[in-house]
Amino acid sequence: QVQLVESGGGLVQAGGSLRLSCAASGRTFSRYNVGWFRQAPGKEREFVAAKSWSGSSIYYADSVKGRFTISRDNAKNTVYLQMDSLKPEDTAVYYCAADLSRVGRGAASYDYWGQGTQVTVSS
Repeated sequence: QVQLVESGGGLVQAGGSLRLSCAASGRTFSRYNVGWFRQAPGKEREFVAAKSWSGSSIYYADSVKGRFTISRDNAKNTVYLQMDSLKPEDTAVYYCAADLSRVGRGAASYDYWGQGTQVTVSS
């Protein structure tokens, strides 16, 4: 069992940066695969980035590749999403997710979810 709490969202101008954090409970979090998803108003939740527990597999959505970076600090039980060169279309609620055995682009791959943090990018 793991609980996830996101933070770091806010309002930023286009071209700016934000770093989202996802703090996890649980002593074995280092063995969990992690992902970030987002959901804009009126749209379905979409994949943003994912990283396997070992770090050997990293995935990004084409829309964020080269601008966003997923990382983790297992000593702090925290996953990060560094977001640079933000665009208005990046505006959404961002969720982190975790799973012990699966990693990928599908939301169904993850059993555990945070409550989300709002990111708003103004033009």
